[in-house]
Amino acid sequence: MVTLLLDSTQLEVVLSVSERALSFRKGNVVIERSTITKVQLTDDAWTWLRGVPSPGTHVRGVIAMGTWRSAGGDDFAVIRRRRPSVVIDLEGHPEYQRLILTTRHGLALVQALRVEVAEEPADVAEIAAETGTTPVVPEKAPRKKKAPTPAPAV
Repeated sequence: MVTLLLDSTQLEVVLSVSERALSFRKGNVVIERSTITKVQLTDDAWTWLRGVPSPGTHVRGVIAMGTWRSAGGDDFAVIRRRRPSVVIDLEGHPEYQRLILTTRHGLALVQALRVEVAEEPADVAEIAAETGTTPVVPEKAPRKKKAPTPAPAV
């Protein structure tokens, strides 16, 4: 598991010696908080991998570490087996467009990265009342049952 350090300006992915060796990286990955656009929790990080490891280590279903290059952009991955993970989308970062990390502290990370707002969150019904529009779900027509087809005569 990677160690994540978060302060008011940046998120740092601290890599152990073995993680650095397997990801072919000399130092930690430092991400400015302003470049983080979305954070998602996932149970299967393998579905988020795109491209090929370059440089990196990949043993299918066991480990994926390093930089993954694709037409959509470069990603940094530290994935171990089928454990809970977090996917962090970035915009404006000079090196990566996405981080995919296996961590058991994903929910705490999402809560810690939550943007501070000036007022309390409003209920969806209150927002609809203020704007004067109320979403309406159209009623479905009842399904017609098909008549059973007669069996062919023998």
